[in-house]
Amino acid sequence: MKTYAKTILLKNNPGLMAEYMHHHDEIWPEVVKAFKKVGVLDIRIWIIGRQLFMVMDVADAFEPERDMARYLQLHPKTREWEELMKTYQEPITDYEHWAEMNMIFRLSDH
Repeated sequence: MKTYAKTILLKNNPGLMAEYMHHHDEIWPEVVKAFKKVGVLDIRIWIIGRQLFMVMDVADAFEPERDMARYLQLHPKTREWEELMKTYQEPITDYEHWAEMNMIFRLSDH
């Protein structure tokens, strides 16, 4: 198993942040199936303020560029999901000191 960790910001809008978290409470089943099919074993996301921290556990054979491209091709809903999530996010422009975050999503729960 390999693990990848990533961080990104949510847009500074409490309503949008709540929507983002609600989407993850009711993640689309096609997205879950596609992640699993390409070798994603688990995803966990924590939040502090508007900063997200994601940990992905993946199969040893998982290659991010190849398998995320496969994920996007498996079902039209995967591309739709990723485009929708981008409407809530903005990239981090500088580095910040790590802080403890609260988990808001776990793929294996779905």
